[in-house]
Amino acid sequence: MARTTYFVQECPTCGRTLHVRVEYLGKRLVCQHCGGALIATDPEGAPSRAMRLLERADELLQSPQRRTPGCA
Repeated sequence: MARTTYFVQECPTCGRTLHVRVEYLGKRLVCQHCGGALIATDPEGAPSRAMRLLERADELLQSPQRRTPGCA
């Protein structure tokens, strides 16, 4: 079973702590508490690293399956 990874971000409008999925990094979101708009960013600089990892994972998932000779 796959686990979802979250990071914590404060809403710039109401100040509430939000738990945001890493898949949403760099995207526009709406705070579920106050309706304020925000961009999902990790203040510690992890977004760029997390986004690179997600992009690489997508590349690998979309690439054709390579078989090793002699394996069934």
